[in-house]
Amino acid sequence: MRTDPWTDNACPIARTMSVLGQRWAMLIIREALMGKSRFSEFREQLGVAPDVLSARLSELVAAGILEVVDYQQPGDRTRSRYVLTDAGHDLIPVLAAIGQWGHIHLPRQNSSDYRFIEAATGDPVGIGFRRKDGTTVETSEVALVDTARG
Repeated sequence: MRTDPWTDNACPIARTMSVLGQRWAMLIIREALMGKSRFSEFREQLGVAPDVLSARLSELVAAGILEVVDYQQPGDRTRSRYVLTDAGHDLIPVLAAIGQWGHIHLPRQNSSDYRFIEAATGDPVGIGFRRKDGTTVETSEVALVDTARG
């Protein structure tokens, strides 16, 4: 994993951005969520240079977001694929929130049809804040505070 000023920051957002803020990282995770797992699949889908893709995949593995799993097709050499770890799957709401924001605030006529859905029903789902009792809290009513400073 790349070392930068954010890596050891006290702020969890800064530490997260030290991994996810690297160019291509979020799109690699998106593709992994959509079932891509081989280097060639990521490269074909994203069009990223091989050296950059290799570096990003290594960083995501080092961060515990992806893991390398070896596989072998009959008559072929052993190859590696990249699969999401539990930590990688925990990024689903993060990607959903980013996608939801992009659909609303950066609309395009030719926007992709990527949507997060409930797998069992196919119904669209959205990201939002909820109180302990399950009721919705509007984002305009949410604040970020430092609880250590009161």
